[in-house]
Amino acid sequence: MTTQKEPSPEARANVTEHNIETRAHLLPEEQAAGGSENPEKQAEAILAESEERTVHADPDDAQGGHRQSDDTV
Repeated sequence: MTTQKEPSPEARANVTEHNIETRAHLLPEEQAAGGSENPEKQAEAILAESEERTVHADPDDAQGGHRQSDDTV
C-alpha cells in the first residue's frame, strides 16, 4: 500500500539496491493477491515511503508518533 505523498530525496537515498532486491521477493500472501508487474519498482516505492515516515515522522500520526510514558498518564 502506498500513500499519495512523494518521499523526500533524503528518504529515497536511504533505500539501497540490496533492500529493493530482497523486498521484491514477494511473500506468499502477496503472490496470492496477484503480485506485481514490476516487483522491484513496487518494493522501491514501499521502502522509500517507509523511510520517509522514519526520517520525517509525523507526531500527530498514530503510527509516526513516539509517545513517552508521561504522555499516557
